[in-house]
Amino acid sequence: MRTNFAAIFLVSFFVFPAVIFAVRSFPYKADCNGDKTRIEFDTSMQFSEAPVYQNGLECPVLASNSLLLVCDPLVVHVAMTLDPEYLRGTLAAIHSVLKHASCPENIFFHFIASDSSSLHSDELSHIVRVAFPSLTFKVYEFKESVVVDLISSSIRQALENPLNYARSYLADMLENCVERVIYLDSDIIVVDDIQKLWRVSLSGSRTIGAPEYCHANFTKYFTYEFWFNSDFSRVFEGKNPCYFNTGVMIMDLKRWRENNYTGKIEKWMKIQKEKRIYELGSLPPFLLVFGGDVEAIDHRWNQHGLGGDNVVNSCRRLHPGTVSLLHWSGKGKPWARLDAKKPCPVDYLWAPYDLYKFGKHSGNQEH
Repeated sequence: MRTNFAAIFLVSFFVFPAVIFAVRSFPYKADCNGDKTRIEFDTSMQFSEAPVYQNGLECPVLASNSLLLVCDPLVVHVAMTLDPEYLRGTLAAIHSVLKHASCPENIFFHFIASDSSSLHSDELSHIVRVAFPSLTFKVYEFKESVVVDLISSSIRQALENPLNYARSYLADMLENCVERVIYLDSDIIVVDDIQKLWRVSLSGSRTIGAPEYCHANFTKYFTYEFWFNSDFSRVFEGKNPCYFNTGVMIMDLKRWRENNYTGKIEKWMKIQKEKRIYELGSLPPFLLVFGGDVEAIDHRWNQHGLGGDNVVNSCRRLHPGTVSLLHWSGKGKPWARLDAKKPCPVDYLWAPYDLYKFGKHSGNQEH
């Protein structure tokens, strides 16, 4: 459904500066004297080492200096979160990206870990390194205090996880030389060359690109309070907003920084705390800021909803057409359903990328 509304809603807020710390994580710790010793993590033994995927002769050669690599213009940048609860999914997603990439060694992964995580960022970094010894990546620590007071209750508790909101802060967290990034959720697998998605251009002044679904009822993502308050609904004046899923996005971080989109998202979150204008976690603020101004990417790059309904764990079929990326958005996750011996048919498409050693349905299980 496409809707036009009357004048643009203007509202002014005093925005406190969001301080985000980006740190390189290594499996070391410092004692009281500042001396570092290596940490051994038993948790890393849960995952098998992935096969080594190498560049072909046609791939461009990157900077040999690792300190300069993050700023190399030939690098493909991918950002994901590192949440212990979804770590198994994250490793499967990385595995799928590398397996199908034409130039896997030219991909730089930016991982966002919470400062309140049950596993320290050093531990998470070590687990990733054990599974992917040659992977080029960096781990950033996300300060939950930046966003925790802005989060409202949602229809499902998992949607209230502060790390879900980290994608709104990527422009602040990643190095300024990183001007473009592909953001991926942890419950996806890629079955096509990530370079194809990277090469999609963002036309005009568009800051994000994502598959749009204009047949969806856009009005259902906001409450009665929103639609019947003209000061709010005017935000879509002159636009044709469509639903899009924020689990797969191309993001122009240079334009994001120039237009302070983080601040604009935070403004809507503050309104939500007072007026309850939506129900669905971190998605609606993106719809409010970018709806009607998104570069429409082919639907093949987000076959979403495979996790089923957000409230009921139900099975979904693949949408018709070519598939480049499968996304288990919704309540059900493939690893949980496989382990419970209650899989959906699509879950068997995820299993070959699973690196968990003890998963009975893992593509890399040990006997």
